[in-house]
Amino acid sequence: MQEYDIGIFGMGVMGSNLALNIADHGFQAAVYNITPDLTQKMIEMHPHKNIKGFFDLSAFVASLARPRKILMMIPAGKPVDDVIESLSGLLEQGDCLIDGGNSYFKDTIRREHTLKRLGIHYFGMGVSGGETGARKGPALMPGGNKDAYEEIRPIVEAIAARAADGKSCCRYIGADGAGHYVKMVHNGIEYADMQLIAESYLLLKYLGKKTNEELSDIYRAWNEGELNSFLIRITADIFREREQEGFLIDKIVDSAGQKGTGRWTSVEALEEGVNTSIITAACNARVISNLLTERERYAKKIQAPVMPVPEDDFVEDVQRSLYTAKIIAYTQGFSLYRSAGKWYHWDLDLGGIASLFRGGCIIQARFLDKITEAYRKNPDLEALMEDSFFLEKINDSLQSLRRVVSLAASSGLPVPAMMNALAFIDASRSQSLGANLIQAQRDYFGAHTFCRVDREGTFHHEWQHHDGSVQHDG
Repeated sequence: MQEYDIGIFGMGVMGSNLALNIADHGFQAAVYNITPDLTQKMIEMHPHKNIKGFFDLSAFVASLARPRKILMMIPAGKPVDDVIESLSGLLEQGDCLIDGGNSYFKDTIRREHTLKRLGIHYFGMGVSGGETGARKGPALMPGGNKDAYEEIRPIVEAIAARAADGKSCCRYIGADGAGHYVKMVHNGIEYADMQLIAESYLLLKYLGKKTNEELSDIYRAWNEGELNSFLIRITADIFREREQEGFLIDKIVDSAGQKGTGRWTSVEALEEGVNTSIITAACNARVISNLLTERERYAKKIQAPVMPVPEDDFVEDVQRSLYTAKIIAYTQGFSLYRSAGKWYHWDLDLGGIASLFRGGCIIQARFLDKITEAYRKNPDLEALMEDSFFLEKINDSLQSLRRVVSLAASSGLPVPAMMNALAFIDASRSQSLGANLIQAQRDYFGAHTFCRVDREGTFHHEWQHHDGSVQHDG
């Protein structure tokens, strides 16, 4: 009886495309779905000499070469726990179970620890690139037991995308939930990237008065320069897409969805004490975009300002602002990676993480080469914007960002991500943030104490009410 190199559990869009990718690279793949119809559809629509469909779970598991390797491509949450329960009794010590969905990393940590007690190796693997990436080469972020990674490495590194230098966009990330954590923050950065591009669109369309054809030309030109990226390229394509009634972009409802990974990133950043304000602004922008009825009502109640006419170099200012804000978004995201490495005791290679994003994934961009270089030069770099290349870019374009944010504010155009980028820069360089007043307030009402600039130690003050009475500790 033939033994298969790997099993793929879940024949949805991502699972079926990954199965075909694996088979194209010469590996023998067994495929299974909890509902037989998707397995049948897969093997009928995409017959492949290296793929065999199974309709019985026990037979599916028994068909795999030991140590068995099973890639789960199923919805995150309870379905993952249910599948693990159904498989755990069929697996043996040394077998490898891989979760390729967008699972919450703390769930992955829990599952990895539980299965470790059974001798089963559990990997949480971030997969980025959507349907096309799954079929032609995604960016992969596997986390789990480092020694056991050698069992799955030949397959996952073979099917991953290749960067321009030919290197695989897959690398071992770290223990237990590290792979899913890196994917989570990747998605948070993706939220920020998309929001910043959307804001540049608002500025160019409503202040710059650019037509869709002109917008397409602008983004296509930007894609030839330092903003070269998958997202900028598809943005240029989107503005060219026509229907009989006109441009498709103008027919799409102004409301964006989200699946939760950006929100998870923001919550985790708050818990770790890391500022990811641009990612949070991007999440909130999607939230308010769904309040269509409320926005229509407020549009009738709140007066809009008169829009000024921008200067001739406005397009260049927007381009510089977009790039500068992008630097800050990645600074925040990679600062969270740096914090998580310490928080969860993962040895995260930040330069390596940037390098695997260079191909296959949604945020792939020329920009990532510079991030890789920055962390290769200084693995202990505290903040990406401190790297000489990025610091020079910020200083060169900061006035453009100030002009664009000021113009947007005076015009009533919401650009929360760009505003947060500017606020982050100014807060980072400022010697006074008003925190001394906040600490005085905390001490006034809660005796939380404070430090002084003129002497060592921690102090509490007996604050006086304006009427002369004393505020007692409470």
